[in-house]
Amino acid sequence: MTTILEKTAGLVAFVRTVDAGSFQAASRLIGSSPSAVSKSVAKLERRLGAKLIQRSTRRLGLTSEGIAYYERVAPLLRALDDAQDIVQSTGTARGLLRVTAPVELGRGLIASWAQLFLAEQPEVKLELSVTDRHADLIRENYDVAVRMGALADAGLTARRIASLPIVLVAAPAFLQRRGFPASIADLRRHDFIRYVSAGRPQPIAFADGTEIVPDGRFDTDDGGAIKNAALSGAGIAHLMQVAVQDDLDTGRLMRVLPDVPMPTMPVHIVHAFGRQLPVRARLFVEFLARQMGRLGR
Repeated sequence: MTTILEKTAGLVAFVRTVDAGSFQAASRLIGSSPSAVSKSVAKLERRLGAKLIQRSTRRLGLTSEGIAYYERVAPLLRALDDAQDIVQSTGTARGLLRVTAPVELGRGLIASWAQLFLAEQPEVKLELSVTDRHADLIRENYDVAVRMGALADAGLTARRIASLPIVLVAAPAFLQRRGFPASIADLRRHDFIRYVSAGRPQPIAFADGTEIVPDGRFDTDDGGAIKNAALSGAGIAHLMQVAVQDDLDTGRLMRVLPDVPMPTMPVHIVHAFGRQLPVRARLFVEFLARQMGRLGR
């Protein structure tokens, strides 16, 4: 009869192998040998009567059964890790930290800060999903999400970590061709690269309360695509200043209506842990808040 300890060993070996990408990397996480990890997974497969991992000389891949099994057992194993984190008072972080962030922040800032965080927390593995889609934290098993703008997710715990300036920018060639706007009213005759959500272009707000729905012939739901289209001269873009600061400094982009104040963009971190935030997630939130705070200095 298979004991609970034998079952647990196989589960840990399987989940760690999938998370790490190889038996060798998983063995370092577990503190065992690659052959022992491989044998534990093989024993689990025999017990289940199903192949979970396709092995080759170059890579490991999950079978359809492996994907379904991983989706069920990985959250359970991570919940055990979280329970240990909650009762620990040492502040030591360990395990896999899954983060989702929008393109403007994830690709341009958070990815560049990753090594700093990992150096501070050597027992943490960071997985960053960069997408403007609002992921379902619970269903998709993310620890935390970075969100820009107004929050719509009821039931999640949120912490505001920054308020970042927004700018209107365009390529010099576009402005020379179409003219330099002198007022908010002038913007109505210009082409914008529009950010769309749920099929609708997002309005542009100004600090005095004025709001316009931009016109344009290129719509997208990806912040990186908006920036690239602006650099190519496709129109005026509405972006966070930190995302285009290098382009403004080098002259690849120019500010549009630089003397017209615009509101800042709130940045939040949200999670579904309530007050019992695991150590790895709590330390990442604090790290990101420090890094974001330096942007305004």
